[in-house]
Amino acid sequence: MKQRPFKQVDVFTPVPYRGNPLAVVLDGTGLAEEAMQRFTNWTNLSEATFVLPATTPGADYRVRIFTSGRELPFAGHPTLGTCHAWLQAGGRPKGEQVVQECGVGLVKLKRDGERLAFAAPPLLRSGPLANEDVELIARGLGIPRADILHHAWCDNGPHWRGVMLRSAEQVLSLRPDGAALAGLDVGVVGPRGKVGVIGARGASDPDDECAFEVRAFFPGNSGMAEDPVTGSLNAALAQWLIGSNLAPARYVAAQGTALGRAGRVHVERDEAGDIWVGGASVTCVEGSVLL
Repeated sequence: MKQRPFKQVDVFTPVPYRGNPLAVVLDGTGLAEEAMQRFTNWTNLSEATFVLPATTPGADYRVRIFTSGRELPFAGHPTLGTCHAWLQAGGRPKGEQVVQECGVGLVKLKRDGERLAFAAPPLLRSGPLANEDVELIARGLGIPRADILHHAWCDNGPHWRGVMLRSAEQVLSLRPDGAALAGLDVGVVGPRGKVGVIGARGASDPDDECAFEVRAFFPGNSGMAEDPVTGSLNAALAQWLIGSNLAPARYVAAQGTALGRAGRVHVERDEAGDIWVGGASVTCVEGSVLL
């Protein structure tokens, strides 16, 4: 074991302790997978990441992303938080953009003022959910099946199933049944404005910057858990919603409200058709960790 540089970063917020925290070990060289998993479980955070030298030409660094009990090929808030920590620690990209190597391949990141944004990786599975899945999700969320207006696979590594409800208020009122939803990763989105967006409030609305409210439910150690702010889900939701004309090409989503957080996820489709998902990050703890 040795002391390794470490940062704990709050992601999707410029204000400490209002987003989604992430543990970043900035030197993961020589660590066994078991040691990475053990440390991740010990942190009691949703994810921890370990920075390693790139093995693919063109990448600036490699990252391994762990959650409780398993490694993830990709996750959004760990991608942004790791890049923030790497840059803050003196990392310098080879080109204009940062290129991260992870389980799904190469992920591009760009700086947008004080925010970082990643290019959403291709969906591994898309299209509508099976009817039995939609009915099960409705039962698990405690709502009538008719209140699920739209649904789709949002699988970009994590196997998210996405559903759109009638309103943000309905999304925030959910009390999911963990037993009914056991084994499912479920992302729920509802417009803050009129149903059917493109009547939802957009980023230019002076009263509320957010067009959508998002919640993410997944299996946890003691039943169904909820993620404060979820980059992978928001990336896949954006690909689905924008691609289906259910959302404008640029919007801001709120997440974490039900948990007392204030996550803000900035989404934009550029002229080339790429979806960029971004947010602010702030370092809350830094030093070293014995690993």
